[in-house]
Amino acid sequence: MKSQGKRIGLIGSITHDVITFPSGEKDSGLGGVLYTASVLCGLEKEVYLIANLAEELASPVTALLKEWPSINLEDVRTVPGRGNRVNLFYRREGERQEILESVVPPLAPERIMNRLADIDFLILLMISGMDITIKDWNRVKEKAECPVWMDIHSLALSPELGKVRRYIPLPDWPEWVKGVDYLQANRQEAACMMGCPDKNLDEKEIAVFGESVLERGVRAFIVTLGEEGILVLTSEGYRKIRPNESAEVKDTTGCGDVFCAAASSRLGEGKDMWEAVRFGLKLASTAVGKAGIRETFKMTQELKTK
Repeated sequence: MKSQGKRIGLIGSITHDVITFPSGEKDSGLGGVLYTASVLCGLEKEVYLIANLAEELASPVTALLKEWPSINLEDVRTVPGRGNRVNLFYRREGERQEILESVVPPLAPERIMNRLADIDFLILLMISGMDITIKDWNRVKEKAECPVWMDIHSLALSPELGKVRRYIPLPDWPEWVKGVDYLQANRQEAACMMGCPDKNLDEKEIAVFGESVLERGVRAFIVTLGEEGILVLTSEGYRKIRPNESAEVKDTTGCGDVFCAAASSRLGEGKDMWEAVRFGLKLASTAVGKAGIRETFKMTQELKTK
């Protein structure tokens, strides 16, 4: 018998981020799927990380992950090259900008499918937008018997290297989300799904569009709204959950990934959607006051019983 919600399969790309803040100050470090992994490990979940790891990042990633005893690296494969190198530029107003310098190859689906029997919950984060092909993702979903959470993430960004990535229409979103139980997107990513990437959607527009998402079999469409909170759409309607409080903003990188990890962990334990979202929002609202993977892990350990 499986342990309830204890074993999590986590799919995504490991990145090395160089972050430029509006002040011009810079920071750098490991990121991507490791933000989600840090929270899940901080919550003492057994995490089966499924990723391609670039040779040039192997040493610092291996050193970091040795600090997390509950992570399983059997499905991490080392591949040649520099890996996912990302430049992130935060602006005083508007969405951050991203330049992807290099990327690892898409995952082979067999590695994921061979792990499905061991896990209670499966999470896919489209960190680069090129983490897995739609054909292979469909193969995985067809075989998965556990709940599946997908974060649209960079799937909504133009797949180009060395240039500022643009939000683009995502006409094939129905195929991506079919068979997904919980779908996460931010406001702009939802607009890309609607075919209007430059539009600033209001909550009613998101709610109307959400009905078409639910028609694809999705249990909950979860739209992150930054400091405004989370909009959740289910068959019972939609509800906006606001944070009770938020830390002074230090670095918002990875906050959506923190939310994903915390909320999905509660769902995997059998908690209801609203308790899961509130817990996810609590951790994400605290994470804005932290910087980096190690601080995120320590934060989670401190907050897990509160």
